[in-house]
Amino acid sequence: MDDLQLLREMRSDIGSAPPATLARGREKVMAGVGQAPATSARGEIPAESNVRQIRFRRRVLLASAAAAVLVGGIVVADVVRPTPGATAEAAEVLNNAALATIQASDPVVGPGQYLKVDTKAVYASTVAREDGTAVSWLDSTGGQVYIPADLSGEWVWNREPRIPTTFFSEEARAEAQRQTVPPSNANSDGPQLEGIIRGQAGAFYGGSPEQILGTPLVEAIDSFPRDPQELLDLIYDRTKGKGPSPESEALTSIASALRTGVIPADLRAALYKAAALIPGVVVADKQATLDGRQGVALGVYWADGKFREDIIIDPANGQMIGERTMFLVDEAGIPANTAADWTSVKSSVVDAAP
Repeated sequence: MDDLQLLREMRSDIGSAPPATLARGREKVMAGVGQAPATSARGEIPAESNVRQIRFRRRVLLASAAAAVLVGGIVVADVVRPTPGATAEAAEVLNNAALATIQASDPVVGPGQYLKVDTKAVYASTVAREDGTAVSWLDSTGGQVYIPADLSGEWVWNREPRIPTTFFSEEARAEAQRQTVPPSNANSDGPQLEGIIRGQAGAFYGGSPEQILGTPLVEAIDSFPRDPQELLDLIYDRTKGKGPSPESEALTSIASALRTGVIPADLRAALYKAAALIPGVVVADKQATLDGRQGVALGVYWADGKFREDIIIDPANGQMIGERTMFLVDEAGIPANTAADWTSVKSSVVDAAP
């Protein structure tokens, strides 16, 4: 993953339009929004596959009436970062999380053991029709990634199916049923979209080894600065021109790095302190619940005010519970105040992988 996203966007079964149709539609969408989405090693399937649904957090899923599913990025150009940083309340939460992180012990993964990163996620799917209307629903998915003590060893990913679970109308339910097709595993020409997948150093699907902000994971852990301002400057540089705004992209990139589960305490603490320097970060919810766990949600609003990117932290131990995109207005058939895209993550040490 260009970040460990992944743990992101586990599966798409929607759409079976011919590649030429998808290419034409994608080109049209990209022309309208001004930026193609970035790719990543985990969670976003290689472009040559038929997988086209990915997280709304940075991108929007669209489909034509002919059931062609396209991905388009939402970009707000020429956003100027305000100063001086997060609100005092948000900075206090983040700096306290950094302190708690340093004081807590990292899990010890011994020889032959694995760090098991267990993810649950919900992603929004939207079908835009020729008459200009849209219907949306939410898909649930998840998976477990088993990371060896030697990060350069073989990683194992148990990838769970992506299943429509929440419908905002009966029309959306019917559309989701029309869009759903059998798993692509049945297609020998396509990638394996569920079940056990293996990759050396996290290089699933024959891609690059696991990365953070475009840097191989091990190199990133060793070389990324621990000074918060230097780290934030690096994040801004690596994400320049991406996402709805520099601030939201910086926060989601920090969340993506933390979500890997393998970031050592000193770098985790630096990431929290870097987040405290991001202009516009606020305490969005002091009692945010994600996948049954409660923490403090810290968020950044998109420039248009329609969405907010949140990272949810357990203040007791500094652990990241997960992240979410909040729809603050009715949009594309999704009601206001809906967490239409979220990921939770838990880590534990296990003695074996599948």
